[in-house]
Amino acid sequence: MKTFRFEKTYQDTKTSARTGVIHTPHGPIQTPAFVPVGTQATVKSLTSQDLQELDTHLFFVNTYHMYLRPGLDVIVKAQGLHAFMGWDRPIITDSGGFQVFSLGRKKFVSRKNAIDSQDPQNKDDQHESPSLVQISDDGVTFRSHWDGSKHVFTPELSMQYQWTLGSDIHIAFDDCTPYPVTEKLARTSMERTHRWAVRSIDEHEKLAEKSRQSQEKYQALYGSIQGSVYEHLRKESVQFITSCPFDGFAIGGVAVGESKAEMKKILQWVTPYLPQDKPRHLLGVGEIDDVFELIEHGMDTFDCVQPTRLARMGRLFTMTRQKYAQTYENASYEIDITRPEYKEDMNAIDATCPCYTCTHASRAYIHHLFKVRELLAYRLATIHNISFMNRLVNEIRLAIQRNSFVALKKKWLGVA
Repeated sequence: MKTFRFEKTYQDTKTSARTGVIHTPHGPIQTPAFVPVGTQATVKSLTSQDLQELDTHLFFVNTYHMYLRPGLDVIVKAQGLHAFMGWDRPIITDSGGFQVFSLGRKKFVSRKNAIDSQDPQNKDDQHESPSLVQISDDGVTFRSHWDGSKHVFTPELSMQYQWTLGSDIHIAFDDCTPYPVTEKLARTSMERTHRWAVRSIDEHEKLAEKSRQSQEKYQALYGSIQGSVYEHLRKESVQFITSCPFDGFAIGGVAVGESKAEMKKILQWVTPYLPQDKPRHLLGVGEIDDVFELIEHGMDTFDCVQPTRLARMGRLFTMTRQKYAQTYENASYEIDITRPEYKEDMNAIDATCPCYTCTHASRAYIHHLFKVRELLAYRLATIHNISFMNRLVNEIRLAIQRNSFVALKKKWLGVA
């Protein structure tokens, strides 16, 4: 029985921003939702209970890493990824493609070794440099970044691996197009993604039928939209992928080095073609201004490593703009807790934040922990930054329900 569906609850009248609920076998996901990334089945330094207490609705785990370590046999013995992690809420897994390509693939280079990365469109002599990854229409052969052992990912195997993990949402195996890239190579990559999408669906349906027969929980499949920064390719991709029987859709190739302006254009090109009755996920994006942009264009969920990565660097989010930032910039709502001015600051990171860190630790204490390199520093900082992201999307949800999203965006970013 299919237990996955999307329910739209509110629609902003001035933008494409919307709220909704994604119903899954492991519970509902209130949208829009920030999705923390747990590459190795954990958000570094946090427990599953921490994430639940921080009101996290969905958790992102990387198939590639689970496949290599601890290995699928261990996950099977644990009776699935949920039990292995001690997490009883929804999980989304990627296809494994992004990790395979990013870990083993080098940038495109010219045979003349003189490509202008700012203007790749006309570089017909562009080609892939040698790497530990070999890509063909059949799939990808790669060597582990841990021990050099040889492995293969195909659309069929990616689906089998994700069903074995038992995640609630899978992503179809795709060719993650790098950036910058020529139009010719972007098309080749996109068309490969489309062929792999069809194969992913065929294998997914076989596995779903086995699941029905054994009365196991349904696992949903999202199609991946590619096409790089080329409008005609993005539109071609979204129309092809949405013509396939996917449960939802993921926009890929928007966190590989392109500019914010290019990301915005991609959303403008793609989202008008996305069905209203299915969920949308944006892969790998999550700076504060990006959050407003992607939600404004109708995205329901988005994953990003940055909030937790910044936390481990001592860069902590606040709900108030810092004095030095007159207009929005990346650091407008951040403090660097390692700076000397926080050495004797007995205030909380953010007086409005209800998280454990802000109710139990001063800025001075967290500053001290970072300076002496105590592991607790990373934990307290990560708790706070995830709390911030979840509070931010909750504030956005409420604004959409009140039809005041544009006003909230202007309040945060200074622009409507």
